[in-house]
Amino acid sequence: MRSVRAILVTRAVCLAALLLAACTSPAIGNNPGIGPTAPAGPLPRLATATAFQPQAATPTPSVLRVWLSPALPEALRAPIVSLSRQGNGRIDLVRDEGQAEVVAGPNAESPLATWIYAVVAPFPTVQDGLTIEELRAAWTGGRTLLTDGHTAAAFQAFLGGSAGGSPTLAPLNAVLDRTWAARPALAVIPFEALDPRWKVLELGGVSPIRRDFDPAGYPLVVSFGLSGEPQAVAALQELLRASEVAGTGWPSTNRDSDRLTVLVMTGVTALARATAWRMDVNGVDYPGELIGDWLREADLTHTSNEVSFAENCPQPDPASVSLRFCSAPGNMALLEDVGIDVIELTGNHVVDWGREAFLRTLDLYRLAGMEYFGGGVDLAESLQPLLVEHNGNRLAFLGCNPAGPSIAWATETLPGAAPCDYERLYAEVARLRGDGYLPIFTFQWAESYRSRPMSPQVAGFRAAIDAGALIVSGSQAHQPQGFEFYGAGFIHYGPGNLFFDQMWSIPTRQEFIDRYVIYDGRHISTELLTAFLEDWAQPRPMTPEERAAFLEAMFTASGW
Repeated sequence: MRSVRAILVTRAVCLAALLLAACTSPAIGNNPGIGPTAPAGPLPRLATATAFQPQAATPTPSVLRVWLSPALPEALRAPIVSLSRQGNGRIDLVRDEGQAEVVAGPNAESPLATWIYAVVAPFPTVQDGLTIEELRAAWTGGRTLLTDGHTAAAFQAFLGGSAGGSPTLAPLNAVLDRTWAARPALAVIPFEALDPRWKVLELGGVSPIRRDFDPAGYPLVVSFGLSGEPQAVAALQELLRASEVAGTGWPSTNRDSDRLTVLVMTGVTALARATAWRMDVNGVDYPGELIGDWLREADLTHTSNEVSFAENCPQPDPASVSLRFCSAPGNMALLEDVGIDVIELTGNHVVDWGREAFLRTLDLYRLAGMEYFGGGVDLAESLQPLLVEHNGNRLAFLGCNPAGPSIAWATETLPGAAPCDYERLYAEVARLRGDGYLPIFTFQWAESYRSRPMSPQVAGFRAAIDAGALIVSGSQAHQPQGFEFYGAGFIHYGPGNLFFDQMWSIPTRQEFIDRYVIYDGRHISTELLTAFLEDWAQPRPMTPEERAAFLEAMFTASGW
């Protein structure tokens, strides 16, 4: 290995070469702003192309004195601290900025990393967003707001406040629990610290968890890099590049859109009865006209379609009281129009129109490029997980139907919904989790028109988390049910209907559309979209007043 001195001399030679444009140049010239002072008069022609002398450039110090700004995030601080502890004496961390040759911090002369921050609140928060003026007022004492010391230093000039005053400071790993304990409260955290127990708030209408997020229009963005003596900066930058090769250098950002996956999960779809009737009258795309963009803009969109498509399905009758459902094959175009990618087959109506209709429906899904799980051509397929990889995130979908009726279940030779072979399914969940997949488990549980789940449902959903599921969702609910954070997972006991004609009560007309944000192999956020069914077929976004009342009621039902 070359000595540090040899490395530094080599760097000096390369820098000089850049300044001279060619190693064989016969003269350096007299530019007082670059490099050492040139001697007066013409220079003699050099005998060789490598005859640069050590005194031709100011050597880089053998020890780099580096000051780390208090604003520097831990992910950027740690690599430099690690380099300083390697025992080779190349980096000396100083406490006084005035003693440093290199400063690592925000708004640097050599920017190297872009850091995104988020305004967050505990998950059971009704408020959806705030303006930059409202954030600044909260930051300077208008309401309880927590953050860590590095983030406070990064935004002190922009948002105000002073040491010892507002905001309340806590270690980053303690901000979440302390903010929940202080509800209602806000926090400002770096993007990499997001967790499902946070609700990410829009800032000026912009949210960093959205697929269409544009940092250029978002105020909580900080550029970090290096400033100081050019040769010292170049030397430290080279050391960071070398450590990056080893996997410990500076990341260029804490939010890389190529590591982000947005998954939308919905509840019951049944394109039958009055819903199908309104589709015949107003067009097949009618149900999705007002909320279709919510579904289409996700990377993956799920629904539990309980009704098979059949050529001999009769004209829909909105007054029918029959619970034997089918849908015209042309109605399949609605699922394609709103961008459904993943079909759940755990529903208790999937074989209402016979198993042949169910098999033909599976063919339609395949032709449309839609994947399915929780059912299949036989028992073996029904219990198979659906594996999806997107932007490096590995998702596994599994589901089953414990409610029956048994005639809907797949057997070794017949198609249908997956029965709940818990031993087999939970072993698969554990295996997939061990292989780096994020298991998402869904249930067609026994229906109950209650916002609070019954105790057997709670036990069943928790068991899936205990097995290793990351997210558990109830696809049986025609009336939305509450939430729970349990163990290391997130449970939504029931989003409610998506496209179904249940207009007979306010709760059956209320709907959740869950937007799950997966980043770099972690579930980091759940955004709750809310809709209200109109005209037997068409959900619309809730008004702000409807949404606030609905969220408040569901958070209360969740025990919050």
